[in-house]
Amino acid sequence: MSNPPLTPKTPGQPAAATPDQPASTPDVQNSIDIGEEYGTARKNLPPAGIVAICVGVIVAIAAIYAFTHRAHPLSSGSIDDVVAVAMPGQNAVMVAVNVSLHNNQQKPTWIKTIQVAADVGGQKYTDDAAPAVDSKSYFESLPDLKRHALQVLTTETRINPGDKLAGTIIVSFPVTAEGFAARKSLTVTVTPYDEVPVILTR
Repeated sequence: MSNPPLTPKTPGQPAAATPDQPASTPDVQNSIDIGEEYGTARKNLPPAGIVAICVGVIVAIAAIYAFTHRAHPLSSGSIDDVVAVAMPGQNAVMVAVNVSLHNNQQKPTWIKTIQVAADVGGQKYTDDAAPAVDSKSYFESLPDLKRHALQVLTTETRINPGDKLAGTIIVSFPVTAEGFAARKSLTVTVTPYDEVPVILTR
């Protein structure tokens, strides 16, 4: 049997299919658009206006929650009287401060710290409340100091639920009696355990 004649191959032309070899098919992988497959941010994300509104609502809710749940003092009070006496031979004064405190919560509270600050001539001076044992000796050496004095109020003092407590705090400042009398302000900070400090100003 004679062989079929060979057909010359033109350069660049794909080989003709033979009975044993199927015709070539287009490259399917190269025809897929990857960008359409995965999408874009413009197609997948919501409009910017909706995103901005959602963020604004979340911020507003967080701000309202923080304002309504922020810590508030559970006690209140006032500065009722102030007596200052010059300390002999010293450029300083001893001060007796009468305060009233009211426990507004439904459980007893104990005073952790007591601090008094005075703004004198643009300078701020602070001192912690003197212990009761020291206050007694101050009253003895400076009789005018106890002119309006009440029971000395010190740390660890207990205030029962709903009770009002009045007491005297003794502190000293390195200023003259005249300078203290011309003070800009006097601030008493009473800090109970497990509670926001109670700040009294006069």
